[in-house]
Amino acid sequence: MTRADILGVAIDRVDLDETLARIAGWLDASAGLRHVVTVNPEFVIEARRNPEFAAALAGADLATADGVGIVLAGKLLGEPVGPRVTGVALTEALADLRHPGARLFLLGAAPGVADEAAARLREKSPGVEIAGTWAGAPGDDALPEIERRLDEARASVLLVAFGHPRQDLWIAQHRERLATHGILVAAGVGGAFDYLSGRVPRAPSWIRRAGLEWLYRLVRQPWRWRRQMALPLFVALVARERVMRALNRADNGRQAGRRTR
Repeated sequence: MTRADILGVAIDRVDLDETLARIAGWLDASAGLRHVVTVNPEFVIEARRNPEFAAALAGADLATADGVGIVLAGKLLGEPVGPRVTGVALTEALADLRHPGARLFLLGAAPGVADEAAARLREKSPGVEIAGTWAGAPGDDALPEIERRLDEARASVLLVAFGHPRQDLWIAQHRERLATHGILVAAGVGGAFDYLSGRVPRAPSWIRRAGLEWLYRLVRQPWRWRRQMALPLFVALVARERVMRALNRADNGRQAGRRTR
């Protein structure tokens, strides 16, 4: 599978169906834990200043394009990715995945949110097997209880909503231990449970299609403005990278021309 390079972060060129096919294959193989990350521009900016997070992304087995900014950046840089596979879409699709080995555990979000999200998923996808839910926490103190609950649930797919970068750092840090408890696939899904539970309304479909969901969220949740500051920086870095690549191509072209004379 070819991967795009968006400012140093690898993104797989997969859509939702290809993502599910790959996950189903991992469930069949039962060969250790596979880590899925859903990358948006904030991930890219965080990876540039956080080597541990950059390593977690680089070590992931599958990286999908979550934010519309990633898709647009891929087009501008000549590294096409997408379409988008968001944490919400991935969670809903896994609930619809009719695979005998798919037993989901929803971990994270505020107390009660994962329970509400699970209830909504069961209504929408009656055949889903949700083995367990818990708010938990990414701290070491919560790990023994998480492990106990995973053993009890016999889950195979762990969806983690601790927010970035904590959720994927946590998965990467505890990858081997999670595998010993039967987890075959672990994915960070951000605010997916908040949306699926109905506690946070999603943007209308036309806003999502226009790529303005980030603006809708900012209007409804103005406290997110600090996080959204990553977007202008991401745009500036993509623009600079586009110029640098164009200059390199022109320079290579001039050098090739000299060699042929």
